[in-house]
Amino acid sequence: MTAHAATPDPRRPSPAPPDRPPNAPPPETEPTPTEPQAPPFAGWPPGDQPAAKPEAEQAAKGPARAQTAEPASSGPGPAEMEADGGGSPRRGVELAWPVRGAAAGVGYIALPPTTVDARASGPTRLIVAWPGFDPPRAAGAMAAAVPMTGVPTWRVFLDLPQASDPAGGLPTGLGSQMFLSDAGVTAFGTAVEQGAERLPAVLAELRRDLGVPEGPVALAGFSAGAAVVLLALARQDVQVSTAALIAPVVSPARAARSVEKRSGRERSWSPAGVALAERLDLSEHAGRIAGAGAALLLIGGARDRIVPAAEVTALRDLLSRCGAKTVEAATFRMAHALAAEPGLEARPPITEAVRVDGVLTDWFRERLAEPTTRTTPPVSLHLTGSSS
Repeated sequence: MTAHAATPDPRRPSPAPPDRPPNAPPPETEPTPTEPQAPPFAGWPPGDQPAAKPEAEQAAKGPARAQTAEPASSGPGPAEMEADGGGSPRRGVELAWPVRGAAAGVGYIALPPTTVDARASGPTRLIVAWPGFDPPRAAGAMAAAVPMTGVPTWRVFLDLPQASDPAGGLPTGLGSQMFLSDAGVTAFGTAVEQGAERLPAVLAELRRDLGVPEGPVALAGFSAGAAVVLLALARQDVQVSTAALIAPVVSPARAARSVEKRSGRERSWSPAGVALAERLDLSEHAGRIAGAGAALLLIGGARDRIVPAAEVTALRDLLSRCGAKTVEAATFRMAHALAAEPGLEARPPITEAVRVDGVLTDWFRERLAEPTTRTTPPVSLHLTGSSS
């Protein structure tokens, strides 16, 4: 089965229905300017703002197959999906719209390579990224915040494996007093550990759904999602060529201490919660993280009270001492959040996210791509004739 989707031309107005003249006012049923209408996020199909599918909803529907977002109209065009009967695009067929689905029980949104000024080089053709417990909290919100559109590879944004509500355990984020409770640290630890444990199975299904060949992957993550990246590097279950970490939660205990200082309350973790936090002190795994051989980029915020910039640079120095070949750090004037509240759906990116997206794009392009435009050699003019 082959589905074709025409790409609408934004320069042409949509034709009016036969029963309404071209210059007639819109019907009363259409939204009025006073109704809140979020601007469309570049890269999504017109009128389709994807949000991550809850894991519980997906489980009720049974095993999921990748699906492309519905285009505005059908017909031959550059946006083409060839399906295998279950909705999965086959290898070699270009897609113009994001693909939504679930892999190993984890919801995802996949952005296809659409940049025209670069092409993938080398064996890495897939970037996998996770959101955090603070905005952006879901795959769709993360994809809107840092889409990395200029990278000519698939960019797949995963939900953190947890309750159906992406903010389930910590409704107000890691900086809230909820993190001081046993339920808070358990929700955090479960998401991080399961995210890393499921990665091999997730990758296997993503390669099948998206037609991505075998090879190393690139990873990215924000906050708790960056902790997933660090744990995946330490586990060394998959080959990772490069990774970028935004405000990584290196130590849950240190993050909790910062909350204690601001709130004046003490954590109430059970012995199991304390053991979980100690197990996820990723600075203790620095040797294995460095030994994974991936080129690492660490990004911190100068106004971040959950993961201070000094902690990010300290992690860089620790990984360098442990033998990491390439590890760089950058600091931006930003707090911890990378999107506006509630951070559960795709919304136009905030200023801080635009800056971070630019750095991520440059980082991954430098390592995974090459320009398509080659430098033209100077033209040599050979003139014939007489000279005086």
